[in-house]
Order: sequence, then C-alpha cells, then structure tokens
Amino acid sequence: METSTLIYFLAASVVLTVAPGPDNIYLLTKSIADGAKSGVALTFGLASGIIFHTFLVIVGVAALVQNSPATFAALKFIGAAYLLYLAKKSFADNGKLKIAAQAADKTKLFALYRRGVLMNALNPKVLLFFLAFLPQFVDMTKESYPWQIALLGFVFAVQTIVIFSLIAVGAGKVRSFILRRKNFGKIIAKTQGVVLTVIALMLLIG
Repeated sequence: METSTLIYFLAASVVLTVAPGPDNIYLLTKSIADGAKSGVALTFGLASGIIFHTFLVIVGVAALVQNSPATFAALKFIGAAYLLYLAKKSFADNGKLKIAAQAADKTKLFALYRRGVLMNALNPKVLLFFLAFLPQFVDMTKESYPWQIALLGFVFAVQTIVIFSLIAVGAGKVRSFILRRKNFGKIIAKTQGVVLTVIALMLLIG
C-alpha cells in the first residue's frame, strides 16, 4: 500500500471520528460522570469493536449481512435492545453521580470496556460502513488485499483511541468543576440515557 493512500485514509478517518455524533456525546457524558479512566476504558472497547468489524469484512461476513435482510434486521434489534437496556440503567442512576473523583476499580473498567465492545459489535450499520469504506483505499486485485484491509482497520482503531482518549481526559479534567453545579448529576445521567435511546432509535429506523 502506498504511503499517500494511507495518509488519505488517516485524514478521512480523523474527520469521521471528530465529527459530532452520538458516540462522542455518550463518551463525553460518561467521562464527566465517571472520570477519565472510565472514558478511556470505554474508548478501548469501542476501538476493539472496530477491529472486530474489520475482521468480519475480511472474512466476508459483512457481505453476507448486507445480502441477508433477516440477519441485518436481527442484529439491529439485538443492538437496539442492548442500547435501550443501557439507557434504562442511566435513567435509573438519575441523581446518584458523585462529585468527588474516585479511582475506578479494574472490574468497573473492564465492564466499561466490554460495554464499548458490545455497543460497536452489535451495530450492523458500523459493519456495513466498514464494508463500504475500507475497500475504497485497497487494491482488491492484489492477493494482499486482506492484509491491506487489516492495516486500515488497525489504523482507524488507533486514531479512534487517540481522539476519543483526548475527549475522555478533557472531560475528566473538568468533571469536578461541572458536577459541583446543582442538579448537574441528574442532567448528566439523563443525557446519557437520552443519547443511548437516540442511538437505539437511529439503529432501528435507519
């Protein structure tokens, strides 16, 4: 793969990642609510989901899903149900956020990592996006095209980790200041619930 192609891909990936969207907003609110470490753990989970989808593109599962409406619909409903479950938990936590910064234990961080993986892995739209996006930068006539796709998926995941981690750290640094505001804990909890609900609805109706 030519260096210029890789640079173009990286530039396009960065633009797509920094563009305001539900994932960014959820990551932002989660980092404010639980701290930077929690946001970074969620980030690595989302990035692992990208690696998972890249693998599915390489082995052809993405094309199978694209050509099977029943499979695509099933994945949409499973993904939406999981997001609505997370939204319900966020609404249930309304007002229970703590102002004092607390070190998240490894169990909680792993749970957030797992949440990020599932949020991405159960979203067939992400899978189809990579099926459409990655091959545009790959020479499919060469036998090495699976390795080219793997490289691009890895690059996309790495730049996602960098950008989302910066968002998480930035949000974590203003956490104490923001949460001192009266009722802000409730606002953050409700925002998380609303964002997750919106993502679920977008998944179902899109």
